[in-house]
Amino acid sequence: LPSPIPCSLTQPVTPELLVSPSSQDLGSECPEDRGNWTGRLDFLLSCIGYCVGLGNVWRFPYRAYTNGGGAFLVPYFIMLAICGIPIFFMELSLGQFSSLGPLAVWKISPLFKGVGMGTILIVSLVAIYYNMIIAYVLFYLFASLTSDLPWQHCGNWWNTDLCLDHHVIKAGNATFPINITNTVSPSEEYWSRYVLHIQGSSGIGDPGRIRWNLCLCLLLSWTIVYLCILKGVKSSGKVVYFTATFPYLILVMLLIRGVTLEGAWKGIQFYLTPQFDHLLSSKVWIEAALQIFYSLGVGFGGLLTFASYNTFHQNIYRDTFIVTLGNAITSILAGFAIFSVLGYMSQELGVPVNQVAKAGPGLAFVVYPQAMTMLPLSPFWSFLFFFMLLTLGLDSQFAFMETIVTAVTDEFPYYLRPKKASFSAVICIALFLMGLILTTEGGMYWLVLLDDYSAGFGLMVVVITTCLVVTRVYGMKRFCRDVHMMLGFKPGPYFRACWMVLSPATMMALLVYNIIKYQPSEYGSYRFPTWAEVLGILMGVLSCLMIPVGMVVAMLQEEGTLWERVQQASRPTMDWGPSLEENRTGMYVASLAGSQSPKPLMVHMRKYGGITSYENTAIEVDREMEEEEEEEESMM
Repeated sequence: LPSPIPCSLTQPVTPELLVSPSSQDLGSECPEDRGNWTGRLDFLLSCIGYCVGLGNVWRFPYRAYTNGGGAFLVPYFIMLAICGIPIFFMELSLGQFSSLGPLAVWKISPLFKGVGMGTILIVSLVAIYYNMIIAYVLFYLFASLTSDLPWQHCGNWWNTDLCLDHHVIKAGNATFPINITNTVSPSEEYWSRYVLHIQGSSGIGDPGRIRWNLCLCLLLSWTIVYLCILKGVKSSGKVVYFTATFPYLILVMLLIRGVTLEGAWKGIQFYLTPQFDHLLSSKVWIEAALQIFYSLGVGFGGLLTFASYNTFHQNIYRDTFIVTLGNAITSILAGFAIFSVLGYMSQELGVPVNQVAKAGPGLAFVVYPQAMTMLPLSPFWSFLFFFMLLTLGLDSQFAFMETIVTAVTDEFPYYLRPKKASFSAVICIALFLMGLILTTEGGMYWLVLLDDYSAGFGLMVVVITTCLVVTRVYGMKRFCRDVHMMLGFKPGPYFRACWMVLSPATMMALLVYNIIKYQPSEYGSYRFPTWAEVLGILMGVLSCLMIPVGMVVAMLQEEGTLWERVQQASRPTMDWGPSLEENRTGMYVASLAGSQSPKPLMVHMRKYGGITSYENTAIEVDREMEEEEEEEESMM
């Protein structure tokens, strides 16, 4: 099983021919094994569960309809090919090749270890507010366990005079028209005045009291997450068999129910009618790239972490296409399920679809629950919808937590790996306590601030830097050689072109666009004060600042002039490479015990017996390197 540092590196190197069998038993000095996925589908389902999250349901359909309907799919799939698939494959390759988490993987170039630190900071901030969204979902899930949904009618203590029941509207439309411009739906008042109790807070600087029912839901969601990641990938790898597949079953049920409703075609038409003139606008292409970027979860370290628990020769090339295309198809399907119901709702209310369509929490906690009240068996459909959101959210949260825990335990394997369950508990408790402010009456303002800034430009800087370090500092040839050694074939010209030019250039354009088009945060009509904006910007900048801080630390550990220190710190460490001795063929044998014998590859083959197809690859790689060295010498 993989361990991040071959045990032999903790001992003085002894030529293989002098090592006696008894002196090779160094097990007591080795850190505990990291573990692996235990089933064949664990990794694939974990990746699907991680990528397919709440954004597929509440962001994609809205983005599609506001950016040209069906025409949006053109830039969406082009950006998937340029930005999504190549970066996804790069992250999986780095994780699987090294069997290391997002911090320790920077043995590839210790100068840039700050990128890993930035990733952990971003993921921690996202994990705090993402679990609060899961807590809201749990709240609604419990509220659906009733014969009459609490947001169905006006007349409750939290309703105001502006509340207008849709049943009244429907009856009114038949006899006399009702002006609904200055009215509020019962579901909207239930969300803002009962669930959030936002009227108890005057703004972000006045959080008000803790809402204990929300606090208990947050505690429950952290407890569920902890129990599922208790044994690392061994436990979460089994839970995803349910959480990654069950949402599809519910999505299909909601889709069938949706398209059989009266007026559903009106919503679907609204969602898919292509407006090709939108493709001339740069905004549409940027929106498509942003959707791909956040939906696939690149840069958060989750993909790298999951791949690090794979066996060395797992076919991640195939898995990349299954997950990325599956994610895109899920988003499109979710659009049908959402907009068919919105079409029905607009017909019921007698208003255009664009007046009922919303994105984000507004769709999940206001519009869709309101639509549920119009259906027969409304509590059943409401329960199903929120159960789907729960399973969608949980497996993304597992990934965030696994990333943080794996990153830190890989840094301190001797101390933390045997205590991984206790360490996971400490992290969950710490993040729960930090998230308590989100359970206050003004908690929604803090959630919006975290959502807008925690994973904004900081995440893009992290991904651009990773891409440039792997291709320019580590070297494209060397990275392709590593992939060749692992999978048995080299990445083709498409991947190389994307890694070298297209992906970094597209993400640079995204970053510049985000900075130029910067808009202060707002929630409804509430504008955030300047100090809150500054706090948000600092959150984003802090993750970027980790990179220069990491550089300074790495250079202080080297010797020589400044330039010599930079050169030494940017080279891979001696123990960089596959974590298992039998996978360290070719150039990587040189950093293992036995490397002083004249033909390391032959010793390796004698020790592990025979030549496999992968060792054939290693021989090819060695031959290529010798030819390159000869070419360089002849040029000199």
